[in-house]
Amino acid sequence: MSIFLLLVLALLIILLALGAVVMFVYNQLVALKNRFKNAFSQIDVQLKRRYDLIPRLVQAARAYMGHEADTLRAVTEARARAASAQISLNGDPTQLGALGQLVQADGQLSSALSRLLVTMEAYPDLKADKAIAAVMEEMTSTENRVAFARQAYNDAVMFYNEAREKFPAVLFAELFGFGLAEHWRLDEGNPATEPPAVDF
Repeated sequence: MSIFLLLVLALLIILLALGAVVMFVYNQLVALKNRFKNAFSQIDVQLKRRYDLIPRLVQAARAYMGHEADTLRAVTEARARAASAQISLNGDPTQLGALGQLVQADGQLSSALSRLLVTMEAYPDLKADKAIAAVMEEMTSTENRVAFARQAYNDAVMFYNEAREKFPAVLFAELFGFGLAEHWRLDEGNPATEPPAVDF
């Protein structure tokens, strides 16, 4: 065998090995991206459930809290903004600007809900109402599910970001369109960073 054929064969083996590495990295990034998108869809489902519960809570509270119209309106408007941001995101957490808007709108909703729940504490008849108690139980369950879904999403984002920043993926990630994923972060010091306390 001539030296030229050996060089061509060696080059071919190197190219095949490089191709196999690129294919492995690409497939791994696709799988991890799909995992964090799936994890986001779980947040999406729980937020929709939460947004669907809020009108029931406001409607039930309205009978007792007629003169607290500003508080009820704030919750209703915050819910509308959050639901709109959720629709704008369209289930795609790779739209970082839209994701940031959803996180902000959901934080404002949590803050408005917290104010409503504090206000509701002043109405003993409201706390005794069975319809309110049922909605509050569902809200508590939903808030727990939202928190769990956020944690699962953030874990999936961490694994994805970590994989795309490791060698050799870091060489190909941007080239193949695998940008950094955004964690679901709540602002520190913002009252919305804590889920609304719904203990009745």
